[in-house]
Amino acid sequence: MLRWVLLALFFGICASAGDQKKKKEKLQSLSRGWGDNISWVKSYEEGLSKMVNSQKPLMVIHHRDDCPYSQALKKAFVAEKSIQKMAKEDFIMLNLVEDSNDKHQAPDGYYVPRILFVDPTMTVRADIAGKYSNHLYTYTPDDMEHLAKNMKKAKVLLHTEL
Repeated sequence: MLRWVLLALFFGICASAGDQKKKKEKLQSLSRGWGDNISWVKSYEEGLSKMVNSQKPLMVIHHRDDCPYSQALKKAFVAEKSIQKMAKEDFIMLNLVEDSNDKHQAPDGYYVPRILFVDPTMTVRADIAGKYSNHLYTYTPDDMEHLAKNMKKAKVLLHTEL
């Protein structure tokens, strides 16, 4: 009898550990390595909905898993504590690895990586751009200071314009 109780207890513990691992994998799959402490939305539509309800701007990161430029940007993004803090506290965050059919999500083309900001009026902030004239919304690992300034700008514009 004791053997059966111990066996049932063992299976219960194993099942519980499996559930916890699945939850962690699900959370990590949404972050895709861009910051596990950040709350990420699953889709653009979910991001727009949460943005309107929270009145926080939406930050959309378009990237590819197999793109070396996207991987380098991800590494720099994760390493920059001020960006991680703002992303966690002040933005609705979405990272997309698939192309969006929404032309507003590609104002100057379908390249990666690119980062766009959307305000709660559902306006893509075309005026908040990176440093490059050929790809307005791209950032490199050396551009983290510029990205942080643009994140602050998105927050300030939000509060002064709405």
